[in-house]
Amino acid sequence: MAAKNKFMNAMKMPAIADMFSSEADRQRESGDLVTEVPLSELHPFVNHPFEVRDDEDMQKLVDSIKENGVLTNLTVRPRAEGGYEIISGHRRFHAALLAGLDKIKVQVRNVDDDQAIIDMVDANIQREHISPMEKARALKMKNDAIKRSIGRPSQKCCQVDNISGKGRTSDSIAADAGDSVKQVYRYIRLNELIPELQKKVDSNTLKFNPAVELSYLTPDEQQSFLDYAEAQDCTPSLSQAQKLKAASKEGNLTLDKLEEIMLAQKPSVAPREPVLNINVSKVAQYFPTGCTKQQMENRI
Repeated sequence: MAAKNKFMNAMKMPAIADMFSSEADRQRESGDLVTEVPLSELHPFVNHPFEVRDDEDMQKLVDSIKENGVLTNLTVRPRAEGGYEIISGHRRFHAALLAGLDKIKVQVRNVDDDQAIIDMVDANIQREHISPMEKARALKMKNDAIKRSIGRPSQKCCQVDNISGKGRTSDSIAADAGDSVKQVYRYIRLNELIPELQKKVDSNTLKFNPAVELSYLTPDEQQSFLDYAEAQDCTPSLSQAQKLKAASKEGNLTLDKLEEIMLAQKPSVAPREPVLNINVSKVAQYFPTGCTKQQMENRI
């Protein structure tokens, strides 16, 4: 009987869907379909957090594409509205446009919104030139997508134990970003800054660590700080930012308190006595023969 069942299973006909589906359909379902599509059918990822810059590196990429073509396929997914949404390859897509191409090869993947976000961030987070706020927005998008994918809200960003059974943890998120879990959380905090302060972070007129502390202020408090900082043309030290955060937490960050913190001077430190180092060979001629280095130093 067992031998008969084994024979029947071996002779089992393929499913009707498999009999009439094309190889392209089966590849598309498995996420392995590679095809060539017009550039006009490709669309940027919705809320893509990484800027595509027309800089020297972009021109080098354009020149390379003109000479060798696009060496790495873009990764895309079908759009309900038609065409494809780019998951990874925005710079290659832009360079291809500048190079005058009308078609490009892509790998088509069928993934949901959250998985597409995770894949998009992972494909871009290790770029060489990423601004702090680009990284902050990307990590928040990925963190939110992972929390949605497990259907369980987290009390604290990045504290994820297991993602859909795939072994993704907060440690792996940090590893993908090249940072510690704590540092990933600090990047995500930057999203709580008002837009004007976020711009200062990217322009490096507001340092990263003070910016993280300021992110705990309310939007109105942040605006008051911004107005004061711009009027006085100043930027907070880490210590001052921590004091502003503490005052906000206590509910007494008034304008007077803000000014008091920002005007506080660091304790003065007595200046060090200047040190003069002179090579003995340069001054020996001015001293009697046999004079020691110590004797020369005492006389000077």
